[in-house]
Amino acid sequence: MSEIHVGPPPPRSYARLWVSTLLLIVYVAFVLVVTMWPQPKQLEFDGIASRVLKALHNIGVPTWFGYDTLEFTANIAMFVPLGFLLGLALARKAWWVALFLIPAFSGCIEYVQGIALDQRVSTLFDVLANTIGGYIGLLLAMVLRAMIDARDRTKIERELWERRYAAAQLQRQNAERAARRSAQPAWAAQPTPVSVEPDPVTRVLDADFWASDDAPTERLHL
Repeated sequence: MSEIHVGPPPPRSYARLWVSTLLLIVYVAFVLVVTMWPQPKQLEFDGIASRVLKALHNIGVPTWFGYDTLEFTANIAMFVPLGFLLGLALARKAWWVALFLIPAFSGCIEYVQGIALDQRVSTLFDVLANTIGGYIGLLLAMVLRAMIDARDRTKIERELWERRYAAAQLQRQNAERAARRSAQPAWAAQPTPVSVEPDPVTRVLDADFWASDDAPTERLHL
């Protein structure tokens, strides 16, 4: 039995890790700029919120959906990409770390706003909203990774099945050929070889021909 040569393992792909980590760093920087800006009026949040509320009320959103509700919803939406990118950057077995990182990151932001930024309002509702948004993004990342993993497993199993099917087809064809050969009579299974005389020109050009007895002349020894 011949030894199976395995060879070195193929290199791992770190595309998901590098891309998600880079986007996570960029988005964390964006969140820190938005939440830690000392003068929030310069960011014109109030004007943007007023225009958004007016547009929502015009399309039929109830009037009870006011500024506080919009702010709570915006805090949820702001942490959805953060939880999603964190779920992609972490290893599959370490996803539970995000359950602590998301509320801890939001709590640190609110703590700094409360002790260092006079024009910021620090509340536990912001931490709750950010945590809900982060958990929604984390759930989306886990579902996406599970779907991709299931697709990859299906493709691998399909490829292995196709190879086994091709090998079974080849084995069946070989068995059919062997059965047909065994069913043939002895005189048909082993045909008598027919000797074919070589062409005279070919014999003359052959170097061994002049050393045989069939040569028409002898080589002179000089």
